[in-house]
Amino acid sequence: MKPTVAVALSGGVDSLTTAWLLKVQGYPVIGVHFITGFEHYNRPALDASGPSASMVDIAHQALMPIATRLDIALKILDGTKRFKTEVVDYFVNTYRAGQTPSPCLVCNPAIKFGDLFRFSHQLGAKWLATGHYARIHRKADGHIELYRGVDSSKDQSYFLSRLSQQQLTRSMFPLGEMTKPEVIELAQKNDLSPITDGESQDICFIKSGDYGQFLGSRPGFKAMPGPIVDTDGEEIGQHPGLHLFTIGQRRGINCPAKTPYYVIRIELDGNRLVVGQRDALFTPFCEVADINWIAPVPTTPIQVSIKIRYRHGAVAATVSPLANQTAMVHFDEPQAAVTPGQGAVFYRDDMVLGGGWIVDKKITFLETKEKG
Repeated sequence: MKPTVAVALSGGVDSLTTAWLLKVQGYPVIGVHFITGFEHYNRPALDASGPSASMVDIAHQALMPIATRLDIALKILDGTKRFKTEVVDYFVNTYRAGQTPSPCLVCNPAIKFGDLFRFSHQLGAKWLATGHYARIHRKADGHIELYRGVDSSKDQSYFLSRLSQQQLTRSMFPLGEMTKPEVIELAQKNDLSPITDGESQDICFIKSGDYGQFLGSRPGFKAMPGPIVDTDGEEIGQHPGLHLFTIGQRRGINCPAKTPYYVIRIELDGNRLVVGQRDALFTPFCEVADINWIAPVPTTPIQVSIKIRYRHGAVAATVSPLANQTAMVHFDEPQAAVTPGQGAVFYRDDMVLGGGWIVDKKITFLETKEKG
């Protein structure tokens, strides 16, 4: 008999189809759902929506139609406290530090493939399967390789780049060889009806997309207006708070000019927003820290293609390893809006080599300019 697999059920078509595929393949399947505290189920059960209902009750009622359709057990893990400390607090603190966070890169190793797997293991599951569009290859020596999903428009390997070998060993991604249209068609043919609409979002806990409003609502977070300066250091306006801006941003600067200003740098020292013309956004290199290597750790410079954010097309670069899981990255062609706090993920063809965090060298734009 095949070992039991826990499927992370979000309520969407991807996780639903994942569970169905594994059932068809003969795996005993358990549905597991992690409550973040920010859910908005489209199909809340009226019987469990009263003032005394817990979030676990509501989640269970909302997801039961899926579990019933698949004929699988459903288990709920209330992870609201952990999600706040590991993901939401990280998100807020990163903005407070003048950087731009990438929550999924933190959530996946800590929550989905951390807490949720441990919960699944206690239920008797050997593996945790998710609806990510990515692929893994198990080598004869036990090493796990991570690859892009075949659907380039849906590939989510970027968000899995910080998983450890141990976490990848116990993971399954049944949708990695499929395209999104194929998944939707399969779900429709087999009467698999999701309970959530639309696609999953990078920032799942901000449904409105208004990061500034969300940050402003967090306890202890206070907007601090300050000066907007150009790349010559001349003050040209005032900003309402650095948390409202990210590198490369064009809108919301509100400083009229013959050509548009872009955010070039966010400087906590002096609470300054540095803006300039688009050509000032480009840089030939960056430093990446806290790298999680999925492939063997290189000891000499290697050629890679690199994504410096999820929606960024991978570009050619040389990665030169340094001490303490850091590296210098030199792009073959200068790149725009290289943003501290974002994930930098290294690829060789379709294989994920590893990924880390773009770091701020704490050198102001004007100092960099003076050094030529």
